[in-house]
Amino acid sequence: MKNFTFIALALLFGIAHAADQKVVNIYSARHYQSDETLYADFTKATGIRVNRIEAGEDALIERIRNEGAHSPADVLITADAGRLWRAEQLGLLQPIHSAILDARIPANFRDPGGQWYGFSLRARVIAYNKAKVKPEEIPTYESLAEPKWKGRICVRSGTHIYNLSLLASMIEHLGKDKAEAWAKAVKANLARTPKGGDTDQLRGVAAGECDVALSNHYYYVRLARSSKASDREIASKLGIVFPNQAGRGTHFNISGAGVLKYAPHRATAVAFLEFLASDTAQRYFAEGNNEWPVVPGTKTSNAVLAGFGQVKHDALNVSAFGRNQAAAQEIFDSVGWR
Repeated sequence: MKNFTFIALALLFGIAHAADQKVVNIYSARHYQSDETLYADFTKATGIRVNRIEAGEDALIERIRNEGAHSPADVLITADAGRLWRAEQLGLLQPIHSAILDARIPANFRDPGGQWYGFSLRARVIAYNKAKVKPEEIPTYESLAEPKWKGRICVRSGTHIYNLSLLASMIEHLGKDKAEAWAKAVKANLARTPKGGDTDQLRGVAAGECDVALSNHYYYVRLARSSKASDREIASKLGIVFPNQAGRGTHFNISGAGVLKYAPHRATAVAFLEFLASDTAQRYFAEGNNEWPVVPGTKTSNAVLAGFGQVKHDALNVSAFGRNQAAAQEIFDSVGWR
């Protein structure tokens, strides 16, 4: 689809009337400074004021449940399809039908029933120490289970949604038994007990505490684009592998949003989601937080992202990450991946 401005689409698809209500109330688990500009641009383009509450995903979901039909919230924004799926399963969202969203957002990055949509992408990559590892040694996620990696892998907790979603995707592709065998073997290969976030895993690889690590791609890009020389030095020691390029493709997750069941400003909520699919907003996701735009063909000035080249995505619909989440947690618990 050709590039466009949100205002032009608003006129074309007749959603400009959403500005009549003049407000949209957002509960957001995204805490990125670049999103401030995103909200400001939405208000500038539509005249709709943005009110928001920011908190952790679990806290927001619990708050929405407790508020029930009296909730003032119109939109829930969070990271990871597994969390959006959970909100859907709890009956907190409502389906919407938008020609803009259906045309702009690839089908595998949105709920088949229209209850939530992905607006940015994050790849689960393998980072490696360039002085110790060659990228061809780790072409797949499955490679991490090989005995040669014993004592060489850093990773965060098995309770974290990023790892749960990765394992959930492997359950879908490989079946539960093979996914469990993989988790057990990787756990046996760990250099240390899982701890910290993805940046801690990257720092561990650069410092020689381990040789490879699982991480979302944008944590590496943040280091590489940092104004701090110490961060850029860490990034310079790392290489990045996008696993399974010769097969099913790399595991990509989303940051996304949905309209809440009792949204008092439904029209403006839909308008906001449509704005998130605009060229303007899509560029912010890439340039502000180093995520990939979900809309194909979006142009960005993020040179580090561009430097990765074309990456093959796993075509699996991301709703599977939620559907298999409980099974993934059961596996991590059973193999002792804390």
